[in-house]
Amino acid sequence: MLKYLLPLGLFAALLILLGVGLTLNPREVPSPLVGRPAPTFTLPRLDDPETPFDSAERLRGRVSLFNVWASWCVACRQEHPFLMQLARQGVTIYGLDYKDTREAGLQWIERLGNPYRAVAFDTDGKVAIDWGVYGVPETFVIDKQGVIRYKHIGPITPKDWEEKLGPLVAYLEKQP
Repeated sequence: MLKYLLPLGLFAALLILLGVGLTLNPREVPSPLVGRPAPTFTLPRLDDPETPFDSAERLRGRVSLFNVWASWCVACRQEHPFLMQLARQGVTIYGLDYKDTREAGLQWIERLGNPYRAVAFDTDGKVAIDWGVYGVPETFVIDKQGVIRYKHIGPITPKDWEEKLGPLVAYLEKQP
């Protein structure tokens, strides 16, 4: 009798685990970096390879979004018009062009517009790995002290901005 109940119990446990897993939101993956200082790096800028993008300098002093994107990314194209809208509203956005060619990244900005104050060029993707990026687009909310306060996976939509990112940015901007 026990030899029949044990497999049945294991099967029931597996069904429960699968059922719980299906209810989770894949866009809400916890990041060990939230609440910690943003990883520092120095990379060439996309638009000017002779000028460095120093994250310790750029990602401090004001609340900002740090958006990881690539010209080959379909979801990034979907997100881009909304980033342009946010930039027009005064939101500070920095970019990281991930595993791309300089030419493709520059054409992207020229053709679709540039919502970024500056873009770092991460040709081999090593900096993105330090940030825990596993796909693009991903966007981080950085506070005035350079601490990561939120990680958003996937394209930012108006709903995401209204419900999560916008209120968080507004709250952080009021902090000393």
